[in-house]
Amino acid sequence: MLRLIFLLLFPFTVSAQLKRFEFSETKMGSSFNIIFYHTDSAEAMSLSRECFVFVDSLNTIFSDYISESEVGKLSLLKNLTDIKVSDELFSMIVRSKDAWERSGNTFDITIGALTQLWRKAKAEKKFPTKAEIKAAKDLTGFKNLIINERSQTISFKKTGIRLDFGGIVPGYVAQRVIDLLKTKNISIALVDASGDIVMGDAPPGKDGWTVGINLPENENEIWDKKLELKNIAVSTSGDVYRYTIHNGIKYSHIIDPKTGYGVTSQRNVTVITKYGADADWLATACSILPIKKALALAEKEHAAILIATLKGEKILTYKSKSFYKYFQKKQP
Repeated sequence: MLRLIFLLLFPFTVSAQLKRFEFSETKMGSSFNIIFYHTDSAEAMSLSRECFVFVDSLNTIFSDYISESEVGKLSLLKNLTDIKVSDELFSMIVRSKDAWERSGNTFDITIGALTQLWRKAKAEKKFPTKAEIKAAKDLTGFKNLIINERSQTISFKKTGIRLDFGGIVPGYVAQRVIDLLKTKNISIALVDASGDIVMGDAPPGKDGWTVGINLPENENEIWDKKLELKNIAVSTSGDVYRYTIHNGIKYSHIIDPKTGYGVTSQRNVTVITKYGADADWLATACSILPIKKALALAEKEHAAILIATLKGEKILTYKSKSFYKYFQKKQP
């Protein structure tokens, strides 16, 4: 989960009829926030419960923290061939393979064995050995996963392959909640899945939702320039909250599937694009790719991108031209 963007939102009542409601619960292992405008408190509360139940239903499919989830159960199966999966999971596997191909094999949901290894190492405060990294790395890559679209089944070529949707599902879930709210005639809304944010129409009297971006390697400070967004998705990746330090080197929770190790570049990547899942996986991929390739990938995917890196004490930034239009024009 990513937690590098926080909201700068100011609670207020627009009128006696339209009010702002904010609901927060711990979902998918971190804070999940839903903000929307409604005229009735009881109906707003009921709708928030419906949204969180929906989030739980998706979590029971995709979570690799829960052994009883559909993804969790896949790792326990003895039969590795022609595994029938749900429509939701199969669709996301196909979508993730497409993202893998688009990203030059950088974004990869098959890194689950590596993810589990690094989680275990962090919990035990023991850095993985080269042999452990190699063994887990041998279980990654779509070359080890067969997708049969006709029968909607998957097959694993090796025992021990695990899937990790942490780089795409939070944004996807946030998008699905926004879409659910729209079916309830709620168009002014924002959903924050631990930093993967999707928003609908702007709040009343505003040009957009105000979003701040963390400075690289800084948990509390944000850029003086803020974003002003509506009907779009934004996601930020970095190592401010989740990392491992070994021999003076800081390894991010974002794993490079080509090396098996966490990314060591001190970099924040913010991606703005139309859909939550796309913003999510692009932010992950662009955290791993060299800067020039990351900028090229974002442009190819019609996404706006801001990359901020640390060089000594100096912050260097790289932006796509399209990113400038999302900066807040009027300071509050």
